[in-house]
Amino acid sequence: MKQKSIYTCQQCGYQSPKWLGKCPDCHQWNSLVEETLAVLKGKGKQTTAASGLPPQRLTEVQSSEDDRMRCGIGELDRVLGGGVVAGSFTLIGGDPGIGKSTLLLQAVDRLARVGTVLYVTAEESARQVKLRGERLGVAARDLFLLPETALETILDRVRELKPAFLVVDSIQTIFTAALDSAPGSVSQVRECAGRLMQVAKGDGIPTFIVGHVTKDGSIAGPRMLEHMVDTVLYFEGDPGHPYRILRAVKNRFGSTNEIGVFSMGEAGLAEVTNPSELFLAERPEGAAGSAVVPALEGSRPILVELQALVSGSSYGTPRRTTMGIDHNRVSLLVAVLEKKVGLSLLAQDIFLNVAGGVRLAEPAVDLGVMAALASSHLNKAIPARTILFGEVGLAGEVRAVSRPELRVKEAARLGFDRCLLPAGNLKNLEAPPGMELIGVRRAEEALDGLFE
Repeated sequence: MKQKSIYTCQQCGYQSPKWLGKCPDCHQWNSLVEETLAVLKGKGKQTTAASGLPPQRLTEVQSSEDDRMRCGIGELDRVLGGGVVAGSFTLIGGDPGIGKSTLLLQAVDRLARVGTVLYVTAEESARQVKLRGERLGVAARDLFLLPETALETILDRVRELKPAFLVVDSIQTIFTAALDSAPGSVSQVRECAGRLMQVAKGDGIPTFIVGHVTKDGSIAGPRMLEHMVDTVLYFEGDPGHPYRILRAVKNRFGSTNEIGVFSMGEAGLAEVTNPSELFLAERPEGAAGSAVVPALEGSRPILVELQALVSGSSYGTPRRTTMGIDHNRVSLLVAVLEKKVGLSLLAQDIFLNVAGGVRLAEPAVDLGVMAALASSHLNKAIPARTILFGEVGLAGEVRAVSRPELRVKEAARLGFDRCLLPAGNLKNLEAPPGMELIGVRRAEEALDGLFE
């Protein structure tokens, strides 16, 4: 029988019967690679075994919160939704050297006290992992290392050992002999992940897989990989800062957009239980262009500093540079300041930075961004113990945001005594002791109150 080949995009998984220089789906150049169609070793056999379970009534399915097993790292348990769920399938991605393997090794050291752990080191030798474990103080007796890349061999060892937890580092280096394509290709990643998912769900083994990321920061391989798993965790961090942020972008067992904050040191990753104090520790006193906003990440309020620098432009086109916040959102707020507030910013270079390497995505920081830009432009400092939050619309109105009570309590706990917030959030909101709440309806009103 003649074998057929197909060209598959290594970025998005698009398939074409002929080679194309540019992928029609994700528009990447030179990303289509020739692959042989799935040629299975047995005629008509499926690559994944069916579960064979009969249909069950929803009311008859057993469920309990006791199924969660805490790994002993509070920040990781928070992001996972309270602990590791039996049979869960978790994908962890991040830049090279960000700390993915370090975090997993520290986690399985604690999980090995609950049950046997099989750690598949597909990218490193057992000796390399041992050296890292000695540096991190990992000494669990029931932690087994398996330096293997063949999927069939890994599954055989899983059946023999019957571990309570399984870690595969990384999925891009695992291959199955049932396919003729190279390891890391779309078909290999999809097939290996599917087989591992069958093991995790069928045997109830919590499984963690590590995924490489592309140059734009997304998980490498087919987009289907993120849909197959139960939880997707991104490990973020600025190489110039020791802080690392573990962010859940998908979680079938808990809240999305939860974050865990870690600090990288010689002894590995240490938990940061109070990130607000950490991000505000080096805030300059009385500096123009600095504003503090209470951002909400999942269920956790975090106080972060926004730093803005507005200066005259020496070029025909002013520069707009942002770090940690959406560039388009800042451009929108600059236009509102120009049109509705009356500040002349269109001919100014604007630089905006979120201190500490944090990334902010919620619109509740709009008012803080505008205040930082106005402070730098007017060269007037915002009072040190004042915070502000609120969403700003195109008409200059300040709109209410979610969970204002959490934001205000976190600010009061850290010693802030004045808060500018949307007037719509003042209803049924009790001010903490020593905290003054000022409701504003328009951005111009808020800036007038700050720079009297």
